Amino acid sequence: MTPLVGIVLVSHRAEIALGVRSLVAEMAGPEVTVAAAGGTDDGRTGTSYARIRDALHSAATDAGVLLLPDLGSSVLTARLVLEDHPAIRAVLADAPFVEGAVAAAVTAATGAPLSTVAKAAEEARHFSKL
Repeated sequence: MTPLVGIVLVSHRAEIALGVRSLVAEMAGPEVTVAAAGGTDDGRTGTSYARIRDALHSAATDAGVLLLPDLGSSVLTARLVLEDHPAIRAVLADAPFVEGAVAAAVTAATGAPLSTVAKAAEEARHFSKL
């Protein structure tokens, strides 16, 4: 089987990352690896370099991995992790967290390449809800 793009969800709260991971996994199916990296190492609100790094390694495939941060320091910390791990083919998406995660995972499930998965996540900002 051809490897699928993996997804890493980076949030300031573990509960948010885990909740979105649960939603995304249900919609995309078990073939897409979705890793959650939420909160600090001691369970507080914030981001953790180690959690993001570990999630990146667990979701990385030969097809690549897409990181979706929620806001602020999650973006900065995710960028730092990617700079420190250049051997992993990864893209940081500028996308809405929930809608982007769903769009990315569903697109990844089709076997689409990393660039297409990233584009799907970023285009989710244009979804009309009403």
